Amino acid sequence: MTATAIILAAGMGTRMKSARPKVLHGIAGRPMLRHLIAACEAAFERIVVVTGPGMEAVAEAARPHACVVQQERLGTAHAALQAADLFGTGDVAVLYGDNPLIGAATLRRLRERLAQGDAGLVLLATRPDDPGRYGRVLARDGDVERIVEWADASAAERTETLCNAGVFVAAAGRMRAWLEAVRADNAKREYYLTDIVAGARAEAVRVAAVEAPFAECRGVNSRLELAEAEASVQRALRLAAMEGGASLIGPETVFLAADTVLEPDTVVGPYVVFGPGVTVRTGAVVRAHSHLEGCEVGAEAVVGPFARLRPGTVLGKGAHVGNFVELKAASLGAGAKANHLAYIGDATVGARSNIGAGTITCNYDGVDKHRTTIGADVFVGSDSVLVAPLALGDGAFVAAGSTITEDVPERAMALGRARQVTKPGRAPDLRARQAAKLKKD
Repeated sequence: MTATAIILAAGMGTRMKSARPKVLHGIAGRPMLRHLIAACEAAFERIVVVTGPGMEAVAEAARPHACVVQQERLGTAHAALQAADLFGTGDVAVLYGDNPLIGAATLRRLRERLAQGDAGLVLLATRPDDPGRYGRVLARDGDVERIVEWADASAAERTETLCNAGVFVAAAGRMRAWLEAVRADNAKREYYLTDIVAGARAEAVRVAAVEAPFAECRGVNSRLELAEAEASVQRALRLAAMEGGASLIGPETVFLAADTVLEPDTVVGPYVVFGPGVTVRTGAVVRAHSHLEGCEVGAEAVVGPFARLRPGTVLGKGAHVGNFVELKAASLGAGAKANHLAYIGDATVGARSNIGAGTITCNYDGVDKHRTTIGADVFVGSDSVLVAPLALGDGAFVAAGSTITEDVPERAMALGRARQVTKPGRAPDLRARQAAKLKKD
């Protein structure tokens, strides 16, 4: 039997004050929806995302998983029912897309609790430090009796600390029947998912709760809560990186993406930002104030300080990228160096080659990108301009201050400077004219 996760993602998130759907706001470089999908992929065989009208971007983010559209936003139970034809015959879990941090292990625990057979409905619960306006889970002797929203709770019920975390798991047939039985008998005239608890209890079906830490169960409904979730995830990512053998010199200043890979014995300096898609190999050093995204840093390579590696960059073993150097869609071979104030875009640099300070590859002609290929053991002098498409052969030498527009053969030397003109004794005359002009002004 196929177990199915239904993720409700049709909400607009008005408290976010954004034109972007709430579930597409990012945490650690990944949309909230993708965080939850990743957890569900490890615990369920099928995933269905419920979107709203005009939310094609959410459907795109959900690929390759199925999507259904809730044409009218009539409540969470109504949203879950839109996916009823895809429930299958196994377990069905209903989750909220704005609870992005629930882990795969917790989802598996929910399914395991259901599999014990003594409860027909299992829900996820948590105990926040400040329960605030969370819905309370009222239980007796381990059995959940009902969920009461804060606005409807009595003073005594508000003292309860066990809160609803918004995930429900049941067998497909039961889940569908309970959802269909929900009525909009409330002030908002909406069909609430939490009402399935009453449906189960009415049939004398036991309802059980599985608890998880609040850091995992927190919802994101505002920019503040998004920032709090980001901070929580960053703490977890930093801890995992250090437990895995990476050294973070100032952990609280380093920002990691959800998929950042830091191999053992890497060292990361303060104020380093990792965007999505970065792998740093063993023994590499990333110095302070560097920004990396979509790149691979080879073993024992050195990056920064103040370096930027953009998508498509690959550094070979022992390569050096220094201060105020930017690379994009470029590779530096083993031992190659670009230590100062350079831009290398759409380029291949061979092993042990040296790129001088102030050098740039002119890769864009206003319409197309062109590639620069630099062989091994090439020396490019400072303040050189390499106009692509261009190839520099192995062992070539480019003199400082050159603009190179033609290929340079192996072991050749290229100069592309304007001719210098020197006029003896003219400096005092020039300074005198400048002083006279300043006095006149």
